[in-house]
Amino acid sequence: MPDSSNNDVVQYRAFTLDDIPAAHALSMSVKWRHRADDWRFAARLGSGFAAVDEQAALVGTALAWRFGASAATLGMFIVSPEHQRRGIGRGLLDRLMAELPSRMLLIHASNEGKPLCEERGFTRIDTIRQHQGAAFQPPLVSLPPGERLRPIGAKDTPRLAELASRATGMDRTELLPQLLDVASGIALDRDGELTGFALFRRFGDGHVIGPVIAPESPDQSRAKALISYWLALNAGMFVRVDTPLRYGLSSWLEGLGLPLVDTIEQMALNGTPSTDDTLTQFALTSQALW
Repeated sequence: MPDSSNNDVVQYRAFTLDDIPAAHALSMSVKWRHRADDWRFAARLGSGFAAVDEQAALVGTALAWRFGASAATLGMFIVSPEHQRRGIGRGLLDRLMAELPSRMLLIHASNEGKPLCEERGFTRIDTIRQHQGAAFQPPLVSLPPGERLRPIGAKDTPRLAELASRATGMDRTELLPQLLDVASGIALDRDGELTGFALFRRFGDGHVIGPVIAPESPDQSRAKALISYWLALNAGMFVRVDTPLRYGLSSWLEGLGLPLVDTIEQMALNGTPSTDDTLTQFALTSQALW
């Protein structure tokens, strides 16, 4: 379907795995850290649209990921710097929304993208604070009596998916096995019961810690123990953590040597996630996958 605004002729079509090299180059042009492998992982799990110009060159991308029958996240929104402010982002968002008319939609919106999302009915639910760095000093964090950290085992996958689904309010049954194929994991164990976990995987030019899921506590000690485990094991590596503002980990992460580098708005349409009050996702899987 063409969009001829501003005398441009832009075509929209389905995003395919063949688009990944061009999409990777596009993300580099806007200074995203994604590798081609990060694009490949995201595209295999989701679907979306590509915007191409008259020469069939990729000038925009947008993907969506379905979780269960009622929710979806939207992400990987990029428009090439030379084609911005020409309605392409609006065209991509509208096409994704038309594909997912009855679902709760969740998106992380930049300052530039927030007005468009508000125009389409999205409302803010939180702010995400992105921390990253390599010169960190992780402390030793004590856990309550009877609780310990242990490696994640193959038989833990169903329980991990259950905890992630409860903490996010979205069905993570299909996502968790895919994440475990590319990530290492540490589990929080209370008297033999798995109660939380944190994954660590390659992303961009470093690594990301997330998701981090644990029971709430006044001092966030469980989440801090999970994050500190990975930091201590990977001292000097470039590490990223994306944490919701409302959970209060941002200043602690800065104190460890992971400075705040960006903030982005969490927004929702057609409702908000119904989460388990006894569990919290302290760090995102990614801004695309939540």
